[in-house]
Amino acid sequence: MKLRHLAILWCLFAMLWPLAAAAAEVQATLDRTRVELGETVTLNLRSQGGGMVQTPDLSALSRDFAVLGSSSNTSISIINGQRSAQVTVGVALRPLHTGVLRVPPLSFAGGTTTPLQLQVDEPDPNAAASGRKDVFLEAVVDPAEGYVGQQRVYTLRLFFAADLTNGALEDPQLAGVDVRRLGNEINYQAERGGRRYNVIERRYALTPQREGRLEVPPVAFQGDMVSMADPNAFFGSGTPVSASSPRVVIDAKAVPAQASHTTWLPAHDLSLALDGGPSHGDLRVGQPLNLVMSVQATGLPYEALPALSLPTLDGATVYPDKPVNATHVDGQWLVGRRQQGFAIVPNRPGTLTIPETTLTWWNVVTDQPEVARIPAQTFTVLPAVGTAPHQAPAATQPSSVPEAAPAAAQTAASPTPWRLIALASVGLWLASMAAWWWQRRWRGVAASRPSPSAPPSSSKLRAAFLAAARGGDVAAQVSTLLNWARAERSTIQNLGELSQALASEHQRDAIAALQRKRYAGMEESGLGDRLASAFRDGFQWRQHGDAASDGSPLPPLYPFNLRR
Repeated sequence: MKLRHLAILWCLFAMLWPLAAAAAEVQATLDRTRVELGETVTLNLRSQGGGMVQTPDLSALSRDFAVLGSSSNTSISIINGQRSAQVTVGVALRPLHTGVLRVPPLSFAGGTTTPLQLQVDEPDPNAAASGRKDVFLEAVVDPAEGYVGQQRVYTLRLFFAADLTNGALEDPQLAGVDVRRLGNEINYQAERGGRRYNVIERRYALTPQREGRLEVPPVAFQGDMVSMADPNAFFGSGTPVSASSPRVVIDAKAVPAQASHTTWLPAHDLSLALDGGPSHGDLRVGQPLNLVMSVQATGLPYEALPALSLPTLDGATVYPDKPVNATHVDGQWLVGRRQQGFAIVPNRPGTLTIPETTLTWWNVVTDQPEVARIPAQTFTVLPAVGTAPHQAPAATQPSSVPEAAPAAAQTAASPTPWRLIALASVGLWLASMAAWWWQRRWRGVAASRPSPSAPPSSSKLRAAFLAAARGGDVAAQVSTLLNWARAERSTIQNLGELSQALASEHQRDAIAALQRKRYAGMEESGLGDRLASAFRDGFQWRQHGDAASDGSPLPPLYPFNLRR
């Protein structure tokens, strides 16, 4: 039995030994030993012996190559009755930099491959221009020299002479540079070296954020190309292709000395405007003046533009609205725009002046500083509606009964027959009775007429305001607060005058919040509770002789002021 077992084991060993020996026969080759940066190369791993083979660990290649994908193929042949199998795994690699790159030994199918070397050169622009390449990339930047913060146009063009079944084109990436796509891709045809190409063009806005010499690294393309002259093209088999753009250098100069003391705004064009206001130029106390200030610049995004504000105005309170900001693309330029609305509420009659506003910017076309300007505006502020002195109503003419001439006088004036005398006497009696009846009736009506009621007391008006304060009706809050204030200070006409007459900062802040919600539509959380808390104990009036606080009670909402 032992001899029989040994014979069986020897036979199995003799059968498996060729397979084990074949499994150890592995080989690694490159389809090319010299490529240009941006092109791909295929690493072929072959194993003799067949069977199931797994893709090896390729992490050792990540330092010098980008692994784009892999595929496997098995071929079987029978020669003189002997069967042989070969497994090939192809790995697509894209070099990451120039120089002599090394493919290290890899563990594959139970064996270890030998190391390989690959020479990677810079792309040859002459070869692309002469039409010797099927796929290539061009990259240019305009202008190559400029200031820090100035927009450039980076144009990337992909040329391909055959049909592409798929492909991926990267976007430029560069630290210290703001990169934004300008519009959609452009498709057209062009000729290079007597050969016609299809072209896909992309444009990007590049804005250096720091000064100095900056280099835009190569942008890579990877895809599959199909040539209709290839008979296998109809079966969907494509040839992997790749390309890489040349490096592009940007020179970002420092801010000129003439502009070092102002906000740095390098642009192709810039405009500053203030729109709105009454056509007749007159305002009234308490009625808001709505103005819209806007700044727009070609060649700058809105984030680079300053926030808009108005200075503190003498005789009025300024309430800013929510800003509206946006950046859009106009051809090859970014166009940034900031827009800010203001509600200006006059608080006393007279003259209201909005001073001149200026903004200094740098014209990159003329390479000179320029100033955008909003002229000063002056408005006449009239008293609030209903505050003009009322005329006294005309005196009511008292009703009277015509007095009859004394009979004696009439008799003396002219002789009258006795019948006329009798009729006159009867008429006098009737007139006396009518007068007596009218007087009695008038006294009864006067007695039944209710006496005019006294005006509401300050405590009742205070209660009415506190009830309205806890509601959400802004108009009711304003009217009840003014009615209560006028009961104590009859000369107050609007909330602006009321705020100036108060000594409590807490109460003035509550009025400012009420004005913001009333005119600017801004949400003020807990406004009702703030109003009720501020005025629960009554008004804290400013004593005569106290100096009014200078400026608006509102803190500045924007740190940048355009006025120079």
